[in-house]
Amino acid sequence: QVQLVESGGGLVQAGDSLRLSCAASGRTFSIYTMAWFRQAPGKERDFVASITWSSGNAYYADSVKGRFTISRDNAKNTVYLQMNSLKPEDTAVYYCAASRGGHYYADEFGYWGQGTQVTVSS
Repeated sequence: QVQLVESGGGLVQAGDSLRLSCAASGRTFSIYTMAWFRQAPGKERDFVASITWSSGNAYYADSVKGRFTISRDNAKNTVYLQMNSLKPEDTAVYYCAASRGGHYYADEFGYWGQGTQVTVSS
C-alpha cells in the first residue's frame, strides 16, 4: 500500500501563487507516476499534471501549461505542484495520486490522497 498526504491548499487572489505538496509513504518503490488531479463542484475529476518518478518526465493539461510546474524530491518521497498566475477557474479540490503505470487517466491511479482545497477569488 501507498499512503499520500497533501498539504498547501488555501484561499488566494487571482494572479497569486501556491505550492501544493504530497508526501508518499509505504510501498513507494512501486510508484511509477505521481500526479495531481482536481475536481470542482459539480464537475468530474480532471487531470492536471503528472511526473514519472524515476526519470522526472512531466506532463500537463493544456489549461495549466506555462502556469503550473510539477516536480518531485525522491529523497523525501514528495511531489510538488507549483501553481502561478492562479485564476478563479483553478478553484477545486486538488488530489494527489500514485500509479504503477500510466500518466493521465484517473482509473490508472490506484492510490489517492484526501484532497486539499484551493480557492482563487477574483
